[in-house]
Amino acid sequence: MAAWPDRRILEMTSASVPIIQAPMAGSGGVDLAIGAIRGGGVGSLPCALVAPDAIAGQVEAVRAAVDGPVNLNFFCHTLPDAVDDSAWVAALAPYYAELGVGRPAVPPPVRAPFDAVRCAVVEAVRPEIVSFHFGLPDPALLARVKATGARVWSSATTVAEARWLAERGVDAVIAQGFEAGGHSGRFLPVPVGTEMGLFALLPQIVDGVDVPVIAAGGIADARGVVAALALGASAVQVGTAYLLTPESSANVTHRKLLQGPEAEVTRFTNLFTGRLARGLPNRLMEELGPVSDTAPAFPYASNALASLRTEAEKQGSSAFTSMWSGQGAPLAKPMSAEELTRSLAVGALAIMAGMHRETIDA
Repeated sequence: MAAWPDRRILEMTSASVPIIQAPMAGSGGVDLAIGAIRGGGVGSLPCALVAPDAIAGQVEAVRAAVDGPVNLNFFCHTLPDAVDDSAWVAALAPYYAELGVGRPAVPPPVRAPFDAVRCAVVEAVRPEIVSFHFGLPDPALLARVKATGARVWSSATTVAEARWLAERGVDAVIAQGFEAGGHSGRFLPVPVGTEMGLFALLPQIVDGVDVPVIAAGGIADARGVVAALALGASAVQVGTAYLLTPESSANVTHRKLLQGPEAEVTRFTNLFTGRLARGLPNRLMEELGPVSDTAPAFPYASNALASLRTEAEKQGSSAFTSMWSGQGAPLAKPMSAEELTRSLAVGALAIMAGMHRETIDA
């Protein structure tokens, strides 16, 4: 009979299956987390675009609906002191003229880094897990998080990043491969073009750290779960497949494209936020190129795009909308978040059971 080969994440979280629903700022939320927890996995709430007082309300809503492990995810970027986006605004000027809009008079909220205010929310709600993207917060804040009893996870895109995280006391490393949708969690400098795919990165991180490793990137069906576990992962983090669930807030256009030929070719781009993230191609990426030096530093590139996005979406166009997607999107099937979580686990166990029987028969 097949069993989970590494139970450390299950024991750490009290989840019944080693499936973590990826946070996905802008597409995840309360309903998605509830569904994933009901399926036996870990439900995640993306907090980078959520006001601190609203985070507590979201945690309360999840806990009122279901019992299970909640992961609060935060970004650890540093906001620049000043941003000159004049070149970016100039590059967008033809689009402003075409759609009859101007640069937004009031910039929209930007992705906020983890700070003392958000740390106080963690201390108040005491989630089972706190995960970070782009490294870790400063040691004083990290110590406060750990003092709540929360387990700390963070993303690594290289073995060096994984070792850096382990040396600073994380309880698990999320090995994020090149295939993953959304923002790359890279936080240590490396030469451009050295990005690693998950199945090369994962076993090297497993060998390089003593803490359990969670595999992320391109996993959208049971076969991917089994492959990740075979390479030493203790659990998997799934994002893009959850976008097709009714509980996600992905819009109609995004869902349609995820199920079409467009999903077969995703690109890394910095146009929408100023930092590399993988998503579906659209007009802006095709005409300006997916990566541009004119885009201001993260997270401010999104400011000048806000009015263009709003007006284009009114016309049914995704020309200026970020639609994050991993390379495994064509493997995803529409179903509820609870059903997806269960099917990934049941399917993986069935595959492993079949492999076990074949070994015995041999």
